[in-house]
Amino acid sequence: MKFSRSFICLLTAATLSLGPATFHAAAEPEPGQIIISVGRLLEQGHYSRRKIDDKLSRELLKNYLDALDYNHLFFTQKDVDALTKKYETSLDDDILLGNPEPAYVIYELYRKRVTERAAKVKTLLKEPFDFKGTRTVEINRQKAPWPKDEAAADQIWRDRTENELLAEQLGKTEKKAIAPGAKDQPIVEKAPKAETDPIERITKRYDRLLRSIGEQTKDDMVKMFLSTLSQTYDPHSEYLSKSELENFAINMRLALVGIGAVLQSDEGLAKIMELVPGGPASRSGEIKVGDRISGVAQGDKEFIDTLDMKLDKVVEMIRGKKDTIVRLRVLPVNATDPSLRKIVEIKRDEIKLKDQEARAELIERPMPDGTTQRLGWIVLPSFYADMEHSGSATAKSTTRDVLALLNRLKQENISGLVIDLRRDGGGALDEAVNLTGLFIKRGPVVQAKDSNGNIHVQRDRDSTIAYDGPLMVLTNKLSASASEIFAAALQDYGRAVIVGDSSTFGKGTVQNMIEIGRVMPFLGGGNDAGALKLTIQKFYRIAGGSTQLKGVLPDVKLPSSTDHPEIGEGALKGPLAYDTVDPVPFERWSGSLFKTDLAERSAVRVAADPEFRYIVEDTALVNKRLADNRLSLNLEKRKAEIEEEKARKDSRKTARAETKPANEKRFIITLDTVTNPKLLPAEEKEKQDAAARKERAKPDDADDEDESDTPEKLVDAVRNETLNILGDLVELNRAKTAAATK
Repeated sequence: MKFSRSFICLLTAATLSLGPATFHAAAEPEPGQIIISVGRLLEQGHYSRRKIDDKLSRELLKNYLDALDYNHLFFTQKDVDALTKKYETSLDDDILLGNPEPAYVIYELYRKRVTERAAKVKTLLKEPFDFKGTRTVEINRQKAPWPKDEAAADQIWRDRTENELLAEQLGKTEKKAIAPGAKDQPIVEKAPKAETDPIERITKRYDRLLRSIGEQTKDDMVKMFLSTLSQTYDPHSEYLSKSELENFAINMRLALVGIGAVLQSDEGLAKIMELVPGGPASRSGEIKVGDRISGVAQGDKEFIDTLDMKLDKVVEMIRGKKDTIVRLRVLPVNATDPSLRKIVEIKRDEIKLKDQEARAELIERPMPDGTTQRLGWIVLPSFYADMEHSGSATAKSTTRDVLALLNRLKQENISGLVIDLRRDGGGALDEAVNLTGLFIKRGPVVQAKDSNGNIHVQRDRDSTIAYDGPLMVLTNKLSASASEIFAAALQDYGRAVIVGDSSTFGKGTVQNMIEIGRVMPFLGGGNDAGALKLTIQKFYRIAGGSTQLKGVLPDVKLPSSTDHPEIGEGALKGPLAYDTVDPVPFERWSGSLFKTDLAERSAVRVAADPEFRYIVEDTALVNKRLADNRLSLNLEKRKAEIEEEKARKDSRKTARAETKPANEKRFIITLDTVTNPKLLPAEEKEKQDAAARKERAKPDDADDEDESDTPEKLVDAVRNETLNILGDLVELNRAKTAAATK
């Protein structure tokens, strides 16, 4: 997403009128300077051009309190009233003057209330609970009023503590295994130590909460305050810290330089939760899942102790430039001597995030006439792009990757293609435009309107068409932004059939990332001041409508577990409004999509498919539970509910076991294997993945959290039906071609 030149000029001008602060060159910009910069950028650069005034101050205070205490559990109405009286109409002035004090004061009160409440919960845990009677506990309190006073809060917390204990009681189920050679004789496995004492387990949970709260620095408080300020303008504007900015860049380019380890905070140390296969840490053989890091050193420099250090700071120290050395002081997970420490030296390297790349499948389906139908399926997790090296032949690009997969599928003589955008939250606008261009002749793809009402049309200027066969785009409520641009354009052109939930997410806004240091030229802060992800435009379909709030409606709707009113733009706070612009001329695709026929055929199959019946039943049950928003505190009633749920799952498992699996063959195509002469069967890939997971699995004593049983492999009913619909589209096109030939 790029600024127009005029917008860059606007932001540059904004830096000359940031307010009455005195600027001094500094390696580390002061919080007040960052606050002023973010405030002015929002006022002068946001699409809405909304002023920072008393009205916004009231909204910001409410939103900040909600962000801290989202379930309305720690603050009381008395606290809220006092904070409202003090800050209701003054936060706007504090922002424009660069005063961070309100962010500190409010957070410190929150920290105090959490600390007080944790102490009370630990006392409550010592009291007896009989788990009888008819009392219930409210699950979600986000829309509930604040407790009116401490006594009301105490009652709420008594119910919640009782529910936590009850949940632990219900979780203490014995795990059974079958002894070798004794088919019908179950043996009871020893429960992990942490599971034997519910009180100790809950106490540790609150200790972790207190540790997390205690780790927050003043910079963290300012970051949260500014993020809340940004999201008071709209849900997708956001202030990012330096580390968050780096993570954003990593997600866009799908690569980072480091050691290839996933870390998690554990008792004040960074714990290895997963090793990236083929990464430096994995190759070293010296690092194991479950190891904990107590110190980090750069090259031959002194170690820095990481005990009680925030996780993002530890991660920042471990990352670095390619081919440089990082040394880790490690507490081995399986050490017989708990005092043992070892030093591991690792050379940093580039890590590719393969799981987030586009990937494909070739599906072979036998037909009634004895022929085999070959269909292509491309999964696109996001619209990624290496913006730092944009234009380079080696820069990461969604369009380039999809084209490589598409060319391989064409070599396999596919007769139809699905682009799977389920859970694709979007990404680079240019990639959405370029990807659309693979399937259409040159022409407009999307319109964008700025805050001045100027409309810019993004076009595909390449007349080459990479694929002209039957095409479907699969979406759901989690398909957002760039996904919606792509799906909407192909729908408007009449190029593809859209299948999925009742709508996509409904995000019709464009953001740009502005490094705060770039608009603070006198501070010399670089990117240490973080960045502002700023909503600068709204985008519109070439037919004139917006995807904002409404999303993209499918041509064929399928029942889905993600089709829920709590998912989507409308469920967020303060979304921008829906509107329209004039359409732009474009040439529709000449092919036929048979939308009515496809929808009618699909409806018949969906009505007869037990998997879709399960989805409808589950959706109704979830909706009922959300509406009730209460849980019983009666042990026997909760046990009965669990047994009912288990019986329902067992019944489905039995029914699935009796169902004949689809008679199809699947072959996996990744960007690493796209040029291999022989495709990898899906069954073999799944075995390889299972073996890799087992190799990377945590040792038994590596974590004291609940370990659930391996979940049943669920049927992807939406995928299966989408293939059926694509098969129908292929068949109808062939029939039309045959009729025309005759």
